[in-house]
Amino acid sequence: MTSLDIALGVDALEARWADGRQATYPYLWLRDNCPSAFHPQTQERIVDLLAVDPDARPHSAVVTEEFLVIGWAGDGHVSRFPLAWLAAHRPGEALADPAAIAPRIWRADLAASGIARHAAAEVLGDDQALQAWMTETLRDGITILEGMADEPRAGVEVAQRVGFLRPTNFGPTFEVVNRPDPNNLAFTALSLPLHTDLPNQEVPPGFQFLHCIANEATGGGSLFADGYAIACDLREEEPEAFRMLSEVAVPFRFHDRETDIRVHAPVIALDRRGEPLEIRFNAHIAAVFDMPPDIMPAYYRAYRAFMDRTRQAGYRVALKLIPGEMVVFDNRRILHGREAFDPASGFRHLHGCYLDRGDFASRLRVLAARKPEPIAA
Repeated sequence: MTSLDIALGVDALEARWADGRQATYPYLWLRDNCPSAFHPQTQERIVDLLAVDPDARPHSAVVTEEFLVIGWAGDGHVSRFPLAWLAAHRPGEALADPAAIAPRIWRADLAASGIARHAAAEVLGDDQALQAWMTETLRDGITILEGMADEPRAGVEVAQRVGFLRPTNFGPTFEVVNRPDPNNLAFTALSLPLHTDLPNQEVPPGFQFLHCIANEATGGGSLFADGYAIACDLREEEPEAFRMLSEVAVPFRFHDRETDIRVHAPVIALDRRGEPLEIRFNAHIAAVFDMPPDIMPAYYRAYRAFMDRTRQAGYRVALKLIPGEMVVFDNRRILHGREAFDPASGFRHLHGCYLDRGDFASRLRVLAARKPEPIAA
């Protein structure tokens, strides 16, 4: 038996690999993905699918040591598929993705001591350290970087090591300080219940970088909870509430003198497997609910059930950032909040910015594809 045994079926090529796994490759799929259909530099598809015979059939198929070579009836085209490529692209199976890190769901028993910590200098200077930190950030949704320089640019430098800053109506970066004229509760000294940022955006920011510059005030501790844990527990304990929060879109709105940004979206968005993918929860900028009145009582019960869990100590991790620390977390998974603080007792200053999830994942894939340079003897 070769590394690949094949048989030509009516509509597809049937394959059995040396490891016993089987795969079915439809003929039109094979023509659409012929290596010659892609630009050699950009790897973008350059062949028009409508120019391909939808009933394309092979007249021959041969397996060599490294290739599957197919001769096509009709136009006589020949396709040479690398066996490694075919093994990686079995129809019905997702392509292996180094950024598809399974989430490790956590609750209060993680504790502040359980949040992974990394040295900022290593993350900035070494790709392997960067990859390790990013992997743990994806896994847990939250990490802390230590040894940050005492100036706002330091946090931006780390974020740009990963990707492009995501600008919002607050600018490319933002200062979390007590202001005399705030346009957001974050810019006050009030407590902030657990929430996600900017759910009013069509696509909320992905990862948030919060760099502590000063935290001398009494109070002002940070709170975090895993929104996936809350959603999963709600699904287990109150499935109807989970269903409503994942199916019924509600309005979110932020508006001030310069902006009025609105969107309708569910509190819990699910991935294609039905697992929690995104949490949008911010009671302060949830707009007036406008769903049909006949479902409103049930929706309020579901919404309150989620909100109640955000107040339960069993989900929350509390810590107080110190200057030189930066917490990085997935804003579409991790809920964050703050204890009230006394601005008269000392200065509190956090500097923040956002990155999109897609840029974060892209960087991790590129890092995973690089082979480590050999260590000199």
